[in-house]
Amino acid sequence: SGFLFAASHHLAEFPSLSRVTAGSHQHHRHRSLALVLHGRATPPSSSLCHRPSRNRPIMSQEKPLPFQYQFAAGAIAGVSEILVMYPLDVVKTRVQLQTGKGTGAESYNGMVDCFRKIIKHEGFSRLYRGISAPILMEAPKRATKFAANDEWGKVYRNMFGVPQMTQSLSVLTGATAGATESFVVVPFELVKIRLQDKASAGKYNGMIDCVVKTVRNEGPLAMYQGLESTLWRHILWNAGYFGCIFQVRQLMPKAESKRGQMVNDLISGSIGGTVGTMVNTPMDVVKSRIQNTPRVPGQTPKYNWAWSSVFTVLKEEGAGALYKGFLPKVLRLGPGGGILLVVFTTVMDTFRSWQK
Repeated sequence: SGFLFAASHHLAEFPSLSRVTAGSHQHHRHRSLALVLHGRATPPSSSLCHRPSRNRPIMSQEKPLPFQYQFAAGAIAGVSEILVMYPLDVVKTRVQLQTGKGTGAESYNGMVDCFRKIIKHEGFSRLYRGISAPILMEAPKRATKFAANDEWGKVYRNMFGVPQMTQSLSVLTGATAGATESFVVVPFELVKIRLQDKASAGKYNGMIDCVVKTVRNEGPLAMYQGLESTLWRHILWNAGYFGCIFQVRQLMPKAESKRGQMVNDLISGSIGGTVGTMVNTPMDVVKSRIQNTPRVPGQTPKYNWAWSSVFTVLKEEGAGALYKGFLPKVLRLGPGGGILLVVFTTVMDTFRSWQK
């Protein structure tokens, strides 16, 4: 499931924020949410919320808004990002599903070639095939994301006897919440992958038809095909993101304005998102193949479990195949993170003006 603030996905998760004061708690929920808008990463650790960051001074003059406004702004930003950046996700999936070296008239020799051939042979609208699934996924994904992060944060603080969230606990909380979120994401991801596949042109007539035929032909559990690889994808993205995001932010020059803070966030988020993408792309590749393989009773699919599929791809196609679709994925997480941040901030400012 992962931004430059993203991230993949996707960005992922929203660690439970500490209760320093009611005002600072509400403020930091707002600031952290701006980092969380993309599906595959977790926002900064709550430990950073207990002291003013050199790049994130507390702006107490901003009027805190209730959770439902933050949720709505996040959903609007997420859908906006999907509408603009979705073609890159289609290209990423096509390249990942392609086995071998990509030779022949129907094969793709990289991102640009894939774009060109899809538009030429299938039409521009094909770049948006399967978009209904990720759009419908936004609301339940975010609801699960916020609730899971908050609850897992409480669990881990109690388990380890820590009164406040630390960076290491934030990493653990984000990864666990990402795993929790996977249970909501997997059915939507499966439908999206199958609709994006070139071979599905005459097989499915949209999202509902894909669900009906999958359940009828393969059974209801087929909708959770690829759960294991999705779990690994979300966990690894968060681990990679948190492995560098805090250090990078501390190395950035002090921001003197909101604009400066946005620039610092975009830079640190893009670096963290890129690292997260480098770490989890092999799992994203095998997830796409696992979810696109129909289940036949009595037969073991070639791509069945995450790590065995990784070794299959490595053996048959080489290490480079595990990074198929990396370029469009990174390009989506970059500009996509900017779109998310701009839309979220604009919507939140609009909501705030309504409260005056």
